[in-house]
Amino acid sequence: MRKFATAVVAAGLFFGGMGVAVANSTHKLAMETPGVSFVGTYAWQPTTKAPSGLHVRGILEDTTPDDGHNVYLRVKVEEYAWGHLKGVQRGELKVDKVYYDGAVLKTKEVRMHVCIDRGSLRPDYCSPERLFSRN
Repeated sequence: MRKFATAVVAAGLFFGGMGVAVANSTHKLAMETPGVSFVGTYAWQPTTKAPSGLHVRGILEDTTPDDGHNVYLRVKVEEYAWGHLKGVQRGELKVDKVYYDGAVLKTKEVRMHVCIDRGSLRPDYCSPERLFSRN
């Protein structure tokens, strides 16, 4: 009876661990538009880890360094205002950030795209918006 109980507990821990591993798996992420690119990975943090949000890692790069414009990563978490992560003109920026809503335990939605800052007289040029939803 003890061996059976031990086997059931071990199987439960094994399959429970597999569920956590699948829920927290990383996915490739690539966004680009003329002049800027972002290549990296993303994964949803589990709700047991604080902060519980979208963990993004990658490189934000100015792909046309001679145009005189800066680049940035534009992110919107849930229904909050858009936030900016400024890049480096004529270079690249390593990104390792968790985007989350501090008012809830489980962030469910994050929108993101990369943009070129073309100054105050011309509108910024952005890639198509990507929506990341937690299941």
